[in-house]
Amino acid sequence: MTLDEVRHMALELPHAVEMIHRRAPSFRVNMRIFCLAPPGEAYVTVKLDREDQLNMIEGHPDAVTLAKLYSHHGWTYVWLDKADEPLMRTILHLAWMHVAPKSMVKASLRAM
Repeated sequence: MTLDEVRHMALELPHAVEMIHRRAPSFRVNMRIFCLAPPGEAYVTVKLDREDQLNMIEGHPDAVTLAKLYSHHGWTYVWLDKADEPLMRTILHLAWMHVAPKSMVKASLRAM
C-alpha cells in the first residue's frame, strides 16, 4: 500500500476530509481523527474500538500492531508494506465507524 492509496480509500468514506495535524495528513469525520499518516513512516495510525483493535492484531499480526502511544485508547499502526487493499479498506471503515456520529454510521449502513 502507498499513502496515496490510503488517502484515496479514506476520502471515499462518507463526509471524510483531510486536514494537517502536527505536520502530518490526518483523515477526519465530523472533525474527529480516524487515521493519521506520519511523514516518512512505513505505517498509518488508525483509531479503532478496543475489540476491533485486538481482533485485527490477532488476525493480522504482521500488518497490525499496537501504537507506541495511547494504544489503550485504540490507536493502532497498520504497516503499509504488510497490508493489502481489502485489509486496509476494512480497517479504515472500522476506524471511521468508531469516531463518526452514530446517526452517520447508521445512515451509511442503510445506504450499503
